[in-house]
Amino acid sequence: MRRRLVNSSSVRSVGWSDGTLELEYVNGSTYQYYDVAQTTFAALLAASSIGTYVNTHIKPHHDYREV
Repeated sequence: MRRRLVNSSSVRSVGWSDGTLELEYVNGSTYQYYDVAQTTFAALLAASSIGTYVNTHIKPHHDYREV
């Protein structure tokens, strides 16, 4: 999955394809979150704090796995 770099202290890059959101964290770990709407991905990119958005709108609501 192609990811793009983002300006965040906790997330290095993000990508989205067919409902799967992929986040690479600054610590080097990468996670995929499932059933994420494209509008949610767009809101993540527009958020003033990507880390806060992930913690409040992504992690509590979507299944995930480390890749």
